[in-house]
Amino acid sequence: QVQLVESGGGLVQAGGSLRLSCAASGRAFSNYYMGWFRQAPGKEREFVAAISRWGSSTRYADSVKGRFTISRDNAKNTVYLQMNSLKPEDTAVYYCAASSDIYLRVELNWYEYWGQGTQVTLSS
Repeated sequence: QVQLVESGGGLVQAGGSLRLSCAASGRAFSNYYMGWFRQAPGKEREFVAAISRWGSSTRYADSVKGRFTISRDNAKNTVYLQMNSLKPEDTAVYYCAASSDIYLRVELNWYEYWGQGTQVTLSS
């Protein structure tokens, strides 16, 4: 079992920045590929970013490429999502997830463990 707890969400103005954190506990954190997803009101949950076990590879949704950066610190059992140049359409609940697969998956069903989410709200 892996427990995931997100933090760092909040209200931010368009154009601003925010860094989300996801702290993991349980089984060895470095065994898992990690992902960030988001769900806006009335929409399906969507892929945002993913990172490999040791951080050597990353993958991003086109909508956030060049603005968001995913990273991880295995010594701290934490994965981060640095979000810059935020837009109103980035408003959503952001979830981190863990996958025991060996690829940078974008589909939700490849991720076995999920956090409870943290709200990010953009004000124009």
